[in-house]
Amino acid sequence: MILTLSTIQKERIRAFKKNKRALTSLYIFLFLFIISLFSEFISNDKPLLLKYKGDFYFPIFCSYTDKDFGGDFPTPADYKDPYIIQNINQNGWMIMPIIPFSFNTVDYDINVPTPSAPDATHWLGTDDEGRDIVARILYGLRLSIIFSFLLTIISSIIGIITGAIQGYFGGKIDLIFQRIMEIWETLPQLFIIIIIASIFTPGFWTLLIILIAFSWLSLTGLVRAEFLRTRNMEYVKAAKSMGASNFRIMFKHILPNAVIATITFIPFLLAEGITALTALDFLGLGLPPEYPSLGDLVRQGKDNIQAPWIGITIFITLSILLSLLIFIGEGVRDSFDTRKNN
Repeated sequence: MILTLSTIQKERIRAFKKNKRALTSLYIFLFLFIISLFSEFISNDKPLLLKYKGDFYFPIFCSYTDKDFGGDFPTPADYKDPYIIQNINQNGWMIMPIIPFSFNTVDYDINVPTPSAPDATHWLGTDDEGRDIVARILYGLRLSIIFSFLLTIISSIIGIITGAIQGYFGGKIDLIFQRIMEIWETLPQLFIIIIIASIFTPGFWTLLIILIAFSWLSLTGLVRAEFLRTRNMEYVKAAKSMGASNFRIMFKHILPNAVIATITFIPFLLAEGITALTALDFLGLGLPPEYPSLGDLVRQGKDNIQAPWIGITIFITLSILLSLLIFIGEGVRDSFDTRKNN
């Protein structure tokens, strides 16, 4: 059994690799995600490494004050302050990231009105608050992908468990769950978010919980149908006759087969999660302003038609990101399609 399963898995991986578009999309997506994980080392207004009077400092990991570098105040060190820069250069050196701006750094040295056009300092220009667009996209990609990953994983777990219970037990349990789901689906999700946003500002976890409350329904029907189909098969009856518990039969024997059908939807759910977060941020119902948000850049692109680089940049970014996930999803779906693999 183990050998057969291993052979099937290898065949699916081989089928996925044959889809060059999906494989290339996976590599590009992983590259972008890994790069975004190291955003602080690529784009930051703090030095990566600093040497001052013979001592080494790591401003990315630790917070230092002006006094530590010859200043007069116990406030957080401003590494763009000419006085601090002069003191450090006279007594040591510092290594700045490739992009010397974080996602929330306002560049007060810009000599033109904001949003400013792309130049040697700001490769993709700035937004209307003087913040670097490259930095905001880099941090925004990481936030959006991680948010979507958490949303997909948690909602999938809830949806799979709910669908498994419905499909395995059937009868009144299935009927009750179906009626509850029908009522839940009719609730106006956008209005609920508006009400919550009017009471308090949604944070990362608050918004995640709200979206999970509705997104778990997407896989429930698929898992339910799979359990309804397989609960009366011979191997399930044999497990029951041997005294196996319902929990063991559901999650040891039936679920592995049901999960196969749901895996193909994971990349599409990731794309939906990114789209949902971007749309809510665009409408002002998503994350607070202190978060790097792709949706905020979409809104700024709409509000600043005279600065087309903002709209073009975020359009290309979202198009590439969502296209990669769709191509990966198509490759996964085809690799699980036995008709195409034969």
